[in-house]
Amino acid sequence: MSDRAQYLATARRVIGIEAAALKLLEEALDGGFSEAVETILAVKGRVIVCGMGKSGHVARKIAATLASTGTPAQFVHPAEASHGDLGMVAPGDAVLILSNSGETPELADILAHAKRFRIPVIGVAGNPDSTLMAQSDVKIVLPKAEEACGTGIVPTSSTTMTLALGDALAVVLMDQRQFTAEHFRAFHPGGKLGAQLRLVRDLMHGQEQVPLVAGAARMPEVLLEITRKGFGVAGVTDPDGRLAGIITDGDLRRHMEGLLSHSAAEVMTANPRTIGPDALAQEAVAVMNEARITSLFVVDRRQGGGAALGLLHIHDCLRAGLG
Repeated sequence: MSDRAQYLATARRVIGIEAAALKLLEEALDGGFSEAVETILAVKGRVIVCGMGKSGHVARKIAATLASTGTPAQFVHPAEASHGDLGMVAPGDAVLILSNSGETPELADILAHAKRFRIPVIGVAGNPDSTLMAQSDVKIVLPKAEEACGTGIVPTSSTTMTLALGDALAVVLMDQRQFTAEHFRAFHPGGKLGAQLRLVRDLMHGQEQVPLVAGAARMPEVLLEITRKGFGVAGVTDPDGRLAGIITDGDLRRHMEGLLSHSAAEVMTANPRTIGPDALAQEAVAVMNEARITSLFVVDRRQGGGAALGLLHIHDCLRAGLG
């Protein structure tokens, strides 16, 4: 077997072993998991997530996932807790402690602190008879699974199970808190994910910038409005101020003969595509791509009036990281 073939064979073996461990975890979940969910839902404070070594790295990720999905959470390093950071753990919190062996000595002080102030402890360990499990109010026992390293000494399958367990907790809590994409957007204003969750109202140009003309306006006036606002289009309103149509460069070309003698209503394309202000900007991009257009007028459909509230241009979406 060539070196490259050996690399792939080893990698596939590792992934297969860890996948089998996740299957064991799925089957092993019991009332302890449900108790953990109910404990976290009942606390008025935060979930303090702790772990040492590799469990500490997993704990940081779990705390970050919980915090970004509607469950206030914070990672506290057990060793640092013994030197002042215990002040971060207060009555009203819950403590989620991760330790595969359940015998990590650095956990002693935070366990004692939790007992002193009646702070509920959720323990996650692979040894049901460990000190951590004995001191925990809620116990989640990881099933015995082969570590993928081949020697049994490097945390691999065990950390994968713990990470997946944290994701499962976060998603169940999301469901219980009815955490929506709008809530998620509020916690993720930056980056690609934040861009995908931005609303049309966040990116659109406001009413004062919207190129609008009345249906009775003559075309010289329309051309001035198109030039003045700089979007290459103009919206046409009916006598009640509702958006009745749109004039684009295509409409101008179709009416080139005698263009200046026409009114806006005679040149416009009626019933243009529009979008609501509370729609995701990603949805607006899809509409523009499908229709092969570069601008969308924004109207508040809930009010039934159909007045233009703003205008969204494809360049606004591209600048925001959408496309």
